[in-house]
Amino acid sequence: MAQPTPFALTVPSEDPKKRAKKTEEEGKEKLKDDTKEGEDLSDEDLQLKNELEMLLERLKEPNTELYRPALETLRTLIRTSTSSMTSVPKPLKFLHPHYPELQSLHEKWPPSEDKSLFADILSVLAMTYSDTQPRGTLRYRLLSDSLRPAGSPISEPGSWGHEYVRHLAAELGEEYNARELGEEEENKPVINGIDGKPGVIGTDDQLRVLAMECATFLLQHNAEPDAVDLLEELEIVDRITELLDENTYSRVCQYMVACVNLLPPPDDAAFLRTAHRIYVQHKKFPEALSLSIRIGDPQLIRDDFHAPANPLMKRQLAFYLARAQIPKEWLELDEEEELPEDLLDCLSNTRLSQHFKDFGKELSVLEPKSLEDVYKSHLENTRTTATVDSARANLAGTFVNAFVNAGFGNDKLMVEAEEGNSWIYKNKDHGMMSAAASLGLSLLWDTDVGLSHVDKYTYASEEYIKAGALLATGILNTGVRTEADAALALLGEYVENKSVPLKTSAIVGLGLAYAGSHREDLLQLLLPHVADDAVSMEVASLSALALGFVFVGSGNGEIVSTILQTLMEREDSQLGEKWARYMALGLALVNLGLQDGSDATIATLQAIEHPISKQAEVLVDMCSFAGTGNVLKVQAFLHHCDEHIVKDKEEKKEEKKEENEKKEGEKEGESEEGKKEEKPKDDTFQAFAVLGIALVAMGEDVGAEMSMRMFNHLMHYGEPIIRKAVPLALGLVSASNPQLPILDTLSKYSHDNDLQVALNAIFAMGLVGAGTNNARLAQMLRQLAGYYYKEPDCLFVVRIAQGLVNMGKGTISINPFFMDRQIMSRTAVAGLLATLIAFIDAKSFVLDKYHWFLYFLVTAMYPRFLITLDEKLESFPVTVRVGQAVDVVGQAGKPRTISGFQTHSTPVRLGTTERAELATEEYIPFAHVLEGLVILQKNPGYEKEDKMEV
Repeated sequence: MAQPTPFALTVPSEDPKKRAKKTEEEGKEKLKDDTKEGEDLSDEDLQLKNELEMLLERLKEPNTELYRPALETLRTLIRTSTSSMTSVPKPLKFLHPHYPELQSLHEKWPPSEDKSLFADILSVLAMTYSDTQPRGTLRYRLLSDSLRPAGSPISEPGSWGHEYVRHLAAELGEEYNARELGEEEENKPVINGIDGKPGVIGTDDQLRVLAMECATFLLQHNAEPDAVDLLEELEIVDRITELLDENTYSRVCQYMVACVNLLPPPDDAAFLRTAHRIYVQHKKFPEALSLSIRIGDPQLIRDDFHAPANPLMKRQLAFYLARAQIPKEWLELDEEEELPEDLLDCLSNTRLSQHFKDFGKELSVLEPKSLEDVYKSHLENTRTTATVDSARANLAGTFVNAFVNAGFGNDKLMVEAEEGNSWIYKNKDHGMMSAAASLGLSLLWDTDVGLSHVDKYTYASEEYIKAGALLATGILNTGVRTEADAALALLGEYVENKSVPLKTSAIVGLGLAYAGSHREDLLQLLLPHVADDAVSMEVASLSALALGFVFVGSGNGEIVSTILQTLMEREDSQLGEKWARYMALGLALVNLGLQDGSDATIATLQAIEHPISKQAEVLVDMCSFAGTGNVLKVQAFLHHCDEHIVKDKEEKKEEKKEENEKKEGEKEGESEEGKKEEKPKDDTFQAFAVLGIALVAMGEDVGAEMSMRMFNHLMHYGEPIIRKAVPLALGLVSASNPQLPILDTLSKYSHDNDLQVALNAIFAMGLVGAGTNNARLAQMLRQLAGYYYKEPDCLFVVRIAQGLVNMGKGTISINPFFMDRQIMSRTAVAGLLATLIAFIDAKSFVLDKYHWFLYFLVTAMYPRFLITLDEKLESFPVTVRVGQAVDVVGQAGKPRTISGFQTHSTPVRLGTTERAELATEEYIPFAHVLEGLVILQKNPGYEKEDKMEV
């Protein structure tokens, strides 16, 4: 059931109605051709034609005893007629001219078993008359069933062949939809009822019974997509669970999951839940859990996690939950009963840092990289040495060093710097804060060693160094849970501090450290800051954002109502500040992935008169449908971009008066723009709408491809605010996935006349290539460094992009999708959005004193590795094939799932669109997707086979 919209999407397999129509048209053409050749029949065909005509004559005779043998012979001739796939069976071709006559004859017969069989034969013949009498096949089929006396054997639809069943399935869908739309009786094709009067035959229940019979046949004959489409058309797709066996369930589930992004709500959720139920029935726990995570239902996740008895399978599921950042409180059956320690280790990601360092050692990238290794300045085309803003250059060096050496804990500038010679002191004020915070990124996931390194800076006399150390504490705890709860213990006391830098660092640090944890104690700690009118908009908004990170996708009513209340009560001047967008984003993140569940929030926002309500409305809407591929939402965001903010005549007069003042005070232009945005005619929401298109479309390949074309149009015809957001949207839709068309597009935008567009395009290039070491992209960025050597802002962002491309020396990804790109990480989306929204007004945030907003990307950072573990959870090398993932949904047989593969020994690095499979049958993986940490066990049948061969 694809959505009727111009945003073209195709379901993975051909629609059965279209397929049936196509077959009919081919059949009719063949029928015409064959009729022309009627006089040149072979002896065999002539004999068949004469025999059929004789049988028809018998049906017209008064002797009723001749009817049954004639009908049985007709049925046998039709069923046994063999023909190629493209031609009409001979009996149907010869009986086609007699169809109207047979219809009249059938009406005259009294109800009997013979009349039922006659209707059955007419149902098959009706396939050749579907243009003039639509749905005749279905109606005669239903009439046949209703005429059959009780106790007589039922004729299966499948006994007439595959093509008949497909035709019947298409007509079932048409009939059901026609009834749903409430077609008028006179417009329906009518066949005489049992009592001889015209009437519609068959109730909805009878249609469903027939659909189940057709679906059973289709499933038995390798046509699983057709069966799913038919049952979905009749709104009984959940009943497919009754029909499946161990041979068919896998292909059905694959097809249903592939369809999810192409279905409107609530059908998408129904498909996911049905596929989940099928996996549970067949004890496929990893597949079931991955769908539970996607649905986001705590009860389903808990049930799936506790379902397997095998402790190794449970540990594998724990790795899944740790990757998805599922709160461990969801998994405890009773408050008193705690999970075993080994499971808690897997759930808490405590060994992630060690695995990552071992992975780096295996790839020979453990050695720290210097800034020059990344910049390769000798390759830049700059002849003159221009005066460089050294403070800005040092600041860029801070971020590049942090991103490049992230997670390895051994960079030369910060972690292993000589005492008193730390890079921090080569920065000033706010630069010191970012430099101290970069320590957290270098020591990422290493909670034991990391805290001891960061601790010494928390006692620094400089306020900004202390604030940076607090932020570093939050960053290094991202994605890792510890029993000690060090982050809360260290940062909690600073939340009430009078110093704004210390207070905001502690709040943001808590948000990063506990992203996705749904911790109630943090709710009590941070929520008062959101509601308090006395605190500044900066503190209130960052508190709301931190809560958005912690309770991402939870739909927490207390947070939603408090933020809405604050937006209603705050003064207009405060809501007009640049920070207000982050309060709106906090609200949106709480609603991430809830789809229609956020309708009440949006309705409340519409009642607020300030322009911030429009921004918040767009943000909540786009987060609710993030990664769903929902076409109607994409269209809604395009309509937002359509709006031309036209001002009233009075406003225009005021603007003309102000024009001279603006020209005179060009230096104050930035503040003037800020004031302009604060006016009721605010257009910031349009930039968010552009990001919304990317956020919704990125979960589905065809939609993501289509969105590229839209961004191209928006870039040509959009307002400046829209053009500024387009590169960021391109970066979001293809994070850590450097496709050539996108790289070329961004390269073009990076030379745009509007410096804001160019700046965002450069940053987007960094996002697209994040952690890929893409050589082409590195070359582009070196050229840009030469091109913009006189523009300190652009050069700063070029350096940041270079750091992102080399992130983790090519071992860390920021793509929010994992598990074969089936599950969207909500914490990753939160981090990406927080960073991108800062770049919509880069001059006020990243290029001002809030460059530490770049650290929000940390929640999206995760190693792009495959590490195989033995039964003791120790790293265990096996041979695997790694290649480009191939979509095999709905394909016949057992096609290869990867193409252009290479064979490696684990651990291996996986690209965003790559897939791995074991090269040997000696081991069986507990995971259904070879990605991240995978536990293997020895295949018990493998050695036996070897002995037999010997």
